[in-house]
Amino acid sequence: MTTAGASLQSLTDQADALKAAGRLGEAAQAYARAAAQYPRSAVAEHNLAATLGDLARYGEAEARARAAFAKGLDAPETWMVLARALQGQRRFDESEAAFAEALRRRPAMAEAHRELAQLIWMRTGDIGVATRALDRAIAGEPQNPVLRLVKAKALEFAGDEAGSYRVLREAAAGRDDYVLEAMAADAAARIGEAEVGLAHADRALRLAPGERLTQTTFAQACLAAGRPEAALAALIDLRRQAPQDQHVIALLATAWRMLDDPRYRALYDYDAFVGQERLATPDGWPDLEAYLADLASALLEVHAFWTHPFDQSLRGGSQAPDILNEEHPAIRAFPAALGPAVARHLQRLGQGPDPVRSRNTGRWAFQGAWSVRLRPNGFHANHVHPQGWLSSACYVALPKAVEGAGREGWLKFGEPGIPTRPVLEPEHFVKPEPGLLALFPSYMWHGTVPFGGEEPRLTIAFDLAPA
Repeated sequence: MTTAGASLQSLTDQADALKAAGRLGEAAQAYARAAAQYPRSAVAEHNLAATLGDLARYGEAEARARAAFAKGLDAPETWMVLARALQGQRRFDESEAAFAEALRRRPAMAEAHRELAQLIWMRTGDIGVATRALDRAIAGEPQNPVLRLVKAKALEFAGDEAGSYRVLREAAAGRDDYVLEAMAADAAARIGEAEVGLAHADRALRLAPGERLTQTTFAQACLAAGRPEAALAALIDLRRQAPQDQHVIALLATAWRMLDDPRYRALYDYDAFVGQERLATPDGWPDLEAYLADLASALLEVHAFWTHPFDQSLRGGSQAPDILNEEHPAIRAFPAALGPAVARHLQRLGQGPDPVRSRNTGRWAFQGAWSVRLRPNGFHANHVHPQGWLSSACYVALPKAVEGAGREGWLKFGEPGIPTRPVLEPEHFVKPEPGLLALFPSYMWHGTVPFGGEEPRLTIAFDLAPA
């Protein structure tokens, strides 16, 4: 289809459709054509900048955002694009300033408050400093529920679970807001108030019975309250709607485990589904030990934060996103190092009717890759990867504590990342070793055991999708 002579709106619509389908590379090309054909359009520059940022092409995103400003655009959304691009380039002071510019133009912009608070939190570990601008905005708009949601999220990931619930409870009071009720339900369960959480979840479900959020929250609240039978109907319906939703599969498996249903073990068959493979030595290094040393050095350079982001599993450490876009030779060589290991795992899995093997084509594609540097006493909270197929942990450098008797720093499986009654313990462990790659279904609950000592724990993780 030719785009010559097409209107800016039609070109944008084509690019928007590609972006909505997850075809970001093609979307960026389409937005670039729009910007080239309409060189005076600041909006075309903004759209291209935003998509380049989504692709982690941060330098190009910055240039296009600044071009949009030069053409007269001064929207807070464009300042957000610039702020993210600067953060992606580890220019954090400039990024904070750009987030502040977005808020100067729209003081109650919840997305900007969330990302600014997260950036300051990751740099400082001080949640009071991180939420200072947010608190001012809440004081100016005390009835704004979205700002309260942001504050609750910040408190949750700073470890103040009770404070998070208190903010959500107060925000939900007197409103018919199913999102607030659902968030309050989860927060109440996390502080051990299972019946209170179930009441919130029931109210959310009555307010919006057709929403996946309320159905999922109700199922989780039932599991927290020790009522797996009540969770099953909602979970079976959710699975029917979205068969590959890994979080729903995890919740369904948890209900089956609580009911001693044999279908649980068919999903959580650790011998069949959890693989341990060694990385290959990529070209350019004499052996795996030398490669891992270079890889560790390269990864430490990109770990620029003190502490963890919001909405991620790690606690007490830093996360470096989008690492496959880094230029260091050792990082660029990582796909070649793991390729043979992934191929062996897929061959060992074979075919089958379950959610893992039924999607095994023998081919794969990355669905995101990141590095985690845990400090001593750090850990990963139990979690799943809702949009994944296979997930992973690749060990680059490890503390001596992993060699002790207490499984410190080990990968654990089977312990749910949600409250349950009764409490369900981990069932399977993997001992980390430098150069070891653990692969497992994205729906399997997994976390790590905290570790002591003085040395960090450095890993790469990624999700895979069938190709």
